[in-house]
Amino acid sequence: MKFLRNITLTLALSLSATAAAQYPETPDTPDAEPEAVVTEAFVMHGDSMVVTAADTVPVAAAYDPLSRFNEWEERETTFNPDPTRAVWMSALFPGLGQIYNRRYWKLPIIVGGYLGLGYATSWNNNMLNDYQKAYRDVMDNDPSTNSYMNFFPPGTEESSLDRSWLQKLLKSRKDYYRRNRDLCIICMVGVYFLAMVDAYVDASLSHFDITPELSMDVTPAVIPDARNRLPGIGLSWALNF
Repeated sequence: MKFLRNITLTLALSLSATAAAQYPETPDTPDAEPEAVVTEAFVMHGDSMVVTAADTVPVAAAYDPLSRFNEWEERETTFNPDPTRAVWMSALFPGLGQIYNRRYWKLPIIVGGYLGLGYATSWNNNMLNDYQKAYRDVMDNDPSTNSYMNFFPPGTEESSLDRSWLQKLLKSRKDYYRRNRDLCIICMVGVYFLAMVDAYVDASLSHFDITPELSMDVTPAVIPDARNRLPGIGLSWALNF
């Protein structure tokens, strides 16, 4: 009997070591609960031995030290544009800085402005070339060069035109279209630099804090006048911030 008890004790210790190796103790973590590993139990009744199965350890078995790193957590990121990059992109191509700043509604304004000014520049330049040629023809006193007659209706006789008046007219028209062409070119350059400034300011003020307390109130007011007996009536404008 003593021999059987020694064998039982040895077997119990061996199974305890196996269970401990199978269910190792987990490191102390703030979120972990106290854990216990219960091994198999042996009860001797005379010459017989009753074995009770070990309890499962769900907490220790399910614990994964890297589980917190494997969890997907959705985070909302805030777009923070770089003003210097926005300026360089706008300098590379007008409107590209506005796309970088995600101000897509400004792109049609810039592109439309460039297209309109480009068309106006081309049209005024064509008219300038026509009037320059007509002015040269009217000033050279050569009868074979009379391109200025293209500006008059068909059937108009050249002899019926006052040449001095025609020279002044062609010169004024030539200067007029040259001025309009140059003005359109200047406006195109202005739109180019304006797009760069807008991209820089927009990127710099992308996270400007506008609190809900910022408001503007316009109310009617009675304005006293020391010179007159009757007060004046006007509007009072107040900016709250």
